[in-house]
Amino acid sequence: MPDYNREIRFGYFLIPNAADPLLETAREAERLGLDYIAIQDHPYQRRFVDTWTLLSAIAAATERIRLFPDVINLPLRPPAVLAKAAASLDLLSGGRFTLALGAGGFWDAIEAYGGPRREPGEALDALEEAIEIIRLLWSGERGLKFEGEHYRLKGAHSGPVPERNMEIWLGVYGPQALDLLGRKADGWVPSLRGDLEKILERTQLLDESIAAAGRNPGEIRRVLNVNGRITDRGSDGLLQGPPDQWTGELTNLAVVHGFDTFILWADGEGQLERFAGEVAPAVREQVAAERG
Repeated sequence: MPDYNREIRFGYFLIPNAADPLLETAREAERLGLDYIAIQDHPYQRRFVDTWTLLSAIAAATERIRLFPDVINLPLRPPAVLAKAAASLDLLSGGRFTLALGAGGFWDAIEAYGGPRREPGEALDALEEAIEIIRLLWSGERGLKFEGEHYRLKGAHSGPVPERNMEIWLGVYGPQALDLLGRKADGWVPSLRGDLEKILERTQLLDESIAAAGRNPGEIRRVLNVNGRITDRGSDGLLQGPPDQWTGELTNLAVVHGFDTFILWADGEGQLERFAGEVAPAVREQVAAERG
C-alpha cells in the first residue's frame, strides 16, 4: 500500500462531555496549530452535549481549524435535514466543515431515542440512500425526488449549496461497507485502538474496492483516530510511549500505509499539548524526509 503524498494533517478527538471546557479546548487546539477538531455523535449519552450544536459553537469560537463529526449517527439524523445543516455550517464557518457519516450502532440506545432498529444490511442500504440524498440536497436544484426503502424526497428544493465541493467521509469497517465507500464516498475514518493488523487488512480491502469502482486510491482521504498515550517511559505497546515512538509509528502509517490525517483520541493532562507540540511537527518532518 503506497504513500499517496497527501499533506499530513493532525487533529483532536473532542469528547463532548457537558461538564468539560469544550470551547476552551477547541480554541487551544487551534492555537497549538492542529488542523481538525473531531466530535463523536452519541445523542443518547446523557452526559454529552449535542454534537451538532457543539460543532456550531466551535465554528463561531474559532477562525481557522477545520471541523467534522466523528461520525454522525445517521439513524437519528434525517439525511435531507442533515444535508442542509452541513451546508449551512460550511457556509457560516467559511468552508471549514466536512461531513462524516456512520451507519449506526448501539441500537438499543437509538431505539430508546425514537430511531429505527436496523439489521446490518438495512443500515448499509440506508447509508447508501443517505449519501445520494445528501448530494442531491447539495446540488442547488429544485423539485428533487427520491424513492428509497428508508428515505424519500417528494419535490424538495435544495439549498444553500456548500461553499465548495464538500466531501463525505465514512466511518465503516465491513467488506460491503468498504465497497460502498469505494464507490460513493471521499474519505475513510477508522479508529486505531491497538488493533493495527485489522486496520491494515481493512485498508487493503478499501483499496481493492476503490480499484474495482474504477477510481484512483489516492483520491480517498485516510483519516485515522489514534487512541494511545504519550509518556516519558519506554514503550508499553502501539502508541503507548514517548514522542519518538509516536513519530516513528505515525510516519510508518503515512508513508507505508497511506494515512494522511491523524486525530488524537487521548484523555489526560498534557496529551493535547504534547501531540501538537512534540509529535505532529516531528511526523511532518520525518514524512517529508522519507518522501525525499
